[in-house]
Amino acid sequence: MRDITSKQITLRTARAVGIIFCSAKSIELINSGSLPKGNLFDVARAAGFLGAKLTPQLLPHCHPVTIDAMDFTFEFLSREDHSELFDAAVMERTGIVIRGEAKSIGRTGIEMETLTAVSVAALEIYDMLKPVDKSLEIGQIRLLEKKGGKSDRDRFTEKTPTCAVLVCSDSTAIGTREDKSGKLVSAMLENVKAKVLHYKVLPDDKDAIQAQIREWVSADVEFIFTTGGTGLGPRDNTTNAVREILERDADGITEAMRSFGQMRTPLAMMSRSIAGTIANTLIVTLPGSTNGARESLEAILPGVFHARKMMEGEGH
Repeated sequence: MRDITSKQITLRTARAVGIIFCSAKSIELINSGSLPKGNLFDVARAAGFLGAKLTPQLLPHCHPVTIDAMDFTFEFLSREDHSELFDAAVMERTGIVIRGEAKSIGRTGIEMETLTAVSVAALEIYDMLKPVDKSLEIGQIRLLEKKGGKSDRDRFTEKTPTCAVLVCSDSTAIGTREDKSGKLVSAMLENVKAKVLHYKVLPDDKDAIQAQIREWVSADVEFIFTTGGTGLGPRDNTTNAVREILERDADGITEAMRSFGQMRTPLAMMSRSIAGTIANTLIVTLPGSTNGARESLEAILPGVFHARKMMEGEGH
């Protein structure tokens, strides 16, 4: 199964629809409560719930998810209510429209559970109508909407963010250690459609770090990401250097980073990373290890880019 451990835990929603075509006579029997197998829609709803819960057992690559909410509506097909969902040929027929929607807070979407639920609900209706109707047909099953996943976050990069990456490391600055975290940070930023304008390596020196950040702020670089110097070592000076020149704190960003990291390693709590703004530039200090830098960015990208919009007074 695909590795989803790097994904953020978010609210995921999905809506799906399907139709079971049936005869007008079947609709009369449903309305009069005369079906031989009893109440139709309550049983179909329960079957849909069961189908959703069993989705990972039916689809081998589907991860188990927590289904935090799910509901169905059952309506008789009509032009007034459903012409926006189906084409003219469908509207010439009679049938039952099944709509399902679900919510889940997790790392992967709930669309497959919703589609399975609608399908199983349709099959249950088929089973309950088959003694009285030989014209049954299931069709038009499709996803109407999904939210909360990767595609839903494209709005954070509608305008290409401009970034700078500052590697703060004594050994890298003198050439005895190859930079890996800074290159990783640059690649991850570019992967979410950001533009990395500057990349620089400096020793973990407070004055040098502050001078470089101020230069990029003056050039209106929108986001500055430092890597290194956020631990408890005697030469981990980046956090102190940045804290002295920040105008406003953005502690929620580093809270998200540490919470995400703590789920993966108990050492995440040792990070002294901070984030905040100077003018309209957001500065985020990342750990110097490649794993720490990667996991920290996984926790905040691409949502962190919304900060620029807020700083410019455009709100949420």
